[in-house]
Amino acid sequence: MSLIDDLKWRYATKKMSGATVPQEKVDYILEAARLAPSSSGLQPYKIIVISDKALLEKIKDIAWNQNQVIDCSHLLVFAAWDAYSDERISEVFNYTMDQRELPHSTMDDYKANILSLYEPLGQEWHANHASKQSYIAFAMAIAAAAEQKVDATPMEGFLNENLDELLQLKGTGYKSTLLLPLGYREEENDWLVNMKKVRTPKEDFITEISLEDLKATEA
Repeated sequence: MSLIDDLKWRYATKKMSGATVPQEKVDYILEAARLAPSSSGLQPYKIIVISDKALLEKIKDIAWNQNQVIDCSHLLVFAAWDAYSDERISEVFNYTMDQRELPHSTMDDYKANILSLYEPLGQEWHANHASKQSYIAFAMAIAAAAEQKVDATPMEGFLNENLDELLQLKGTGYKSTLLLPLGYREEENDWLVNMKKVRTPKEDFITEISLEDLKATEA
């Protein structure tokens, strides 16, 4: 089955059965997220995996009582850096150079350029930028879940600060960005399961332009 067929199969599951997703499938989904691209290869995010039901009950209260949080097999919490710094960027680049058996100084000019661009933009911009990077890994996890025929429900609907406090993220340099419950649909109790998947028509979604087109609109 192709990726397109897998994406047509998936939907934002509204009711999960509580059945356990095999660990090898969870590992596959996590590895897809780990291999996702990120700006400058920094991967300014991590994934926290939760299956403890008592903890999931507490998270449900924070996530606007969405049942998928407690009915899922595993909950993936994506958390991103709250800021960029010389120390953090150096740690990533030094590890990369070690893996490639190159001197740490190989990335010095590139690192200096990144910091010169990022530092003046402030911590709020840093946090937003890092958060956007976590969305790329999030999308890869969703696609991998579909390939494995594991249901996944993308969630932004939760109180970030409350979750950060519960998971003791405050002071760690990370902030929660997204939730992804993994599990299996309970078809008889999910109102969305048989609904037609609706997306913007291709002719409205995709636009091809050229420089000549832009010049024509300016004339």
